[in-house]
Amino acid sequence: MANLDYLTPILERKRRENARRASHVQLHARLATVVDVGRSQAAELALQRQPGGGPRIIAEIKRRSPSAGSIRPYARGDIAWLAREYVAGGAAAISVLCDRVGFGGTALDLRRASAAVSVPLLFKEFVLEELQLQLAARTGASMALLLVRALSAPRLNALCDAALSLGVAPVVEAANAAEVSVALGTRARIVGVNARDLRTFKVDPQAAQQALALIPRDRIAVHMSGVHSAADYKNIAQGRADAVLIGESLMRADRPSAKLRELQAR
Repeated sequence: MANLDYLTPILERKRRENARRASHVQLHARLATVVDVGRSQAAELALQRQPGGGPRIIAEIKRRSPSAGSIRPYARGDIAWLAREYVAGGAAAISVLCDRVGFGGTALDLRRASAAVSVPLLFKEFVLEELQLQLAARTGASMALLLVRALSAPRLNALCDAALSLGVAPVVEAANAAEVSVALGTRARIVGVNARDLRTFKVDPQAAQQALALIPRDRIAVHMSGVHSAADYKNIAQGRADAVLIGESLMRADRPSAKLRELQAR
């Protein structure tokens, strides 16, 4: 178990996927997109915590994960239904897993969510190349996730700049204090700390809270993973987080809108 590593094989697979995408010359023409900087600005505003209020919620659409297995089986029309349920429950934004092999999602899921609701959408993928950011912009994303752990500092900065040039807000995800420092060296205004270690998938909410506290007030701090109850949400609300990303507990609920209201109950 000590050598368990989920992330490395995912990144190796993603490099192969990107190589196949890049080999199709016509792809780039299809991904031509109109830059809309208003989308990224709207995303940042949506995630800003209001005085006296709790952290804003980014509700996640995730069918499965390498550690949990199947979370919510496919059902016809479920992406649009889930997106509307999330908005009805008070979600400020929606994250869509767009990795097919590991998480059961695609960019088409993001496009379907975009057609169903108007809140900002996060393209959640293992982004290594600009063509993935082009895909995010083309399918309606306002934000795109970038992992400190998956990228060198120069590459992370280059992808942040590429996202901003497309009108997509980079959300830079860190896992500890050292990675937060790297994230703060980019132009990204949204910095997340994942309570789940993406190599082992173990969750440590306390360590995440400590790392979040290092994010200055001129950035938007997002707590990611590990929220299953109103007590979890309340505990996070006492810390630095402007927003919190919640996925699995919502995807397992019969009515995600009711689960969202339950989590935010005071």
